[in-house]
Amino acid sequence: MTAEAVSVPAQPVRRKFTLPNWAYPTIAVILLVVIWDVSIRIFDVKAFILPTPQQVGYALWRDWNQLGPGMLYTIYEILAGFAIAVVVGISLAIAIVSSHIMEKTVYPILVGSQVIPKVAIAPLFVMWFGFGITPKILVAFLIAFFPMVISTAIGLRSVEIPKLYLARSMGASTLQVFFKIRLPHALPSIFAGLKLAITAAVIGAIVGEFIGADQGIGRVLLIANGNLKTDTLFAGIVLLSITGVVLFLIVEVLERVAVRWHVSQRVKYDTAH
Repeated sequence: MTAEAVSVPAQPVRRKFTLPNWAYPTIAVILLVVIWDVSIRIFDVKAFILPTPQQVGYALWRDWNQLGPGMLYTIYEILAGFAIAVVVGISLAIAIVSSHIMEKTVYPILVGSQVIPKVAIAPLFVMWFGFGITPKILVAFLIAFFPMVISTAIGLRSVEIPKLYLARSMGASTLQVFFKIRLPHALPSIFAGLKLAITAAVIGAIVGEFIGADQGIGRVLLIANGNLKTDTLFAGIVLLSITGVVLFLIVEVLERVAVRWHVSQRVKYDTAH
């Protein structure tokens, strides 16, 4: 009997069952909420110390006339501070990478400025600009600004030198080198900075509102804390968390569209499928 005459039965292909990516954090959140609720009932924790998830949900519905408008006002502060941080941060990063003088002059100042706590600067902004929206936008900008500069500068610097020499030898201008080589190569780092900046802007807006505000979710949280309305306080925190996650996901979706060619996005796609 020849080897060709031997028939080997085909083995069935076993498909590994995997959940979609969104299911993992969803299950984790559900488990945390269940543990939260069960722990309160077991240890008989008072509501003014730690409310149950049901009490937080009811407070979210009951106080929506305060939480909703306050959250919208804070979102405006977040987006305004984030937009300014992106424009100024990317522009300054380009200047730092393009000029050794700018790098030696500005870069140490930027690093040193991050040592100063923004909580200490926020009261000055309130004194200078009042209790309106301007101080909150400035605090959000200051906190979101630094990661934007650093990430963009790292991305612009990470281009291989032979690529730049090759482009120059072929007669490419400075602008052509920037838009055809440096900027596309730096996009993954820029989007990493955008993710850090948008979450930092959320923190900055709340810090500004805690120092002094006449509107915003931060003011609602301060009033709830003063009145021992812990359920309203937790409802505001839930709203802030959801807002931060949604803004982060928006940036991530833009990243997938803009740099779908990058290895990080291909790995995400392959893992998801």
